[in-house]
Amino acid sequence: MVEFKVVVNDIKSGKAHNIQISGHHANSLIGKKIGDEVDGIFVSLPGYKLMITGGTDKDGFPMRKDLPGMTRRRLLLSKGLGFNPEERGKRKKKSVRGNTISQDVVQINMKVTKHSSKPIEDLVKQQEKKEESKEEKPPEEQE
Repeated sequence: MVEFKVVVNDIKSGKAHNIQISGHHANSLIGKKIGDEVDGIFVSLPGYKLMITGGTDKDGFPMRKDLPGMTRRRLLLSKGLGFNPEERGKRKKKSVRGNTISQDVVQINMKVTKHSSKPIEDLVKQQEKKEESKEEKPPEEQE
């Protein structure tokens, strides 16, 4: 089963919120690319529209928007995501992941493009309460 940590950046308030998703909501994000707009229902934020801005894979390698596909590749980088040179003109070969979400991706970064009437803080708190109540029940009662 696929599980993602989604970091949602709220541009209005300047806060970021961590949300754990798994199951069919996580499976629906597989195949989406950086720059795609997603409905907020996939990350327990109904009424919101979110844009995928990046992410990292299981080994910590960042996703790059300009690299197509799901695979990890070694690129000669001079600047940008994945490499920040100390000197002008310095280049280095670094591993980065493609712009498409796969099962190897662990963290997905998103930003809010359309807000809902309910604030994100309230929706995230409701989600945390639901997860805590599931953890408190014995395994027989969770079904």
